[in-house]
Amino acid sequence: MAIHSKNKAQMCKVFPSSLGPIAMRWFDEIEEGSISSYKELTRAFGARFVTCSRVPKPLDSLLSMAMREGETLKNYFDKYWELYKEIFGDFEDVAIRTFNVGLPTQSDLWKSLTMKPPRNMHKLMDHIEEHKRVKDDQSQGKGKAKIFSPN
Repeated sequence: MAIHSKNKAQMCKVFPSSLGPIAMRWFDEIEEGSISSYKELTRAFGARFVTCSRVPKPLDSLLSMAMREGETLKNYFDKYWELYKEIFGDFEDVAIRTFNVGLPTQSDLWKSLTMKPPRNMHKLMDHIEEHKRVKDDQSQGKGKAKIFSPN
C-alpha cells in the first residue's frame, strides 16, 4: 500500500489484497458505487473493523441460532448472515444446512429448503428472497398460486 500512497485510485484497487478472509467477505459485499474515494473506503473499513476489533466467532455459534416465536424471517436471516460473516474459515456448506435447522419445522420455507437444499450461500439467499416475495404477494392478495406448501 505504501508504494501507491500518492495514487488514491490505485490504492483503492490494491486495498483488497491486504485483507484477510473476514474483511474480504465484508469488502465483497460493499454495494457497487457506494464508496467514491479512498478516504470513504478507509473510513468504512475502520468503522467495521478497527474500532470494533471483532474476533472471529466459532462455527458452533451458527448451530445455536434458531428463529424465535414471532420473529420475522428477515430478522432471523439478517442475524444469521451477520454471524456467518464473522466466522473464520470456509464453512459455507455447514452454514447452509444449519440455517434450515433454526427454522420452525412447520414453516413453508423449512419444507422447501428440506426438499431442495441450496448448493451455496447465494442460492440460499435467492431462495429466501423468492420465499419473501411470494409471501408478500400472498399477503397483498396479488398472487393466487402458491410456490410453497401451505402451513
